[in-house]
Amino acid sequence: MSANSSQLPSFFLSSLPSRMTHACHRKCVPPHYKEAELSKGESVCLDRCVAKYLDIHERMGKKLTDLSMQDEELMKRMQQGGVAQ
Repeated sequence: MSANSSQLPSFFLSSLPSRMTHACHRKCVPPHYKEAELSKGESVCLDRCVAKYLDIHERMGKKLTDLSMQDEELMKRMQQGGVAQ
């Protein structure tokens, strides 16, 4: 696996909180605050947004792991001469 692709999972993990916070805040909270506390609608929106964000993040992580394992298996076969080029 290349250096760039091996760095992707750590990038996604390290930037997840800030990206999720920014995206969900932008989607669910109006830019001009009317009250100090979140409304019920804003709270529900944020809960759903975070749940979806984490679900997608988990799916992406699994897909990256699968692709990485396939890549490693292909590299092993190529090194053993098992794959025609």
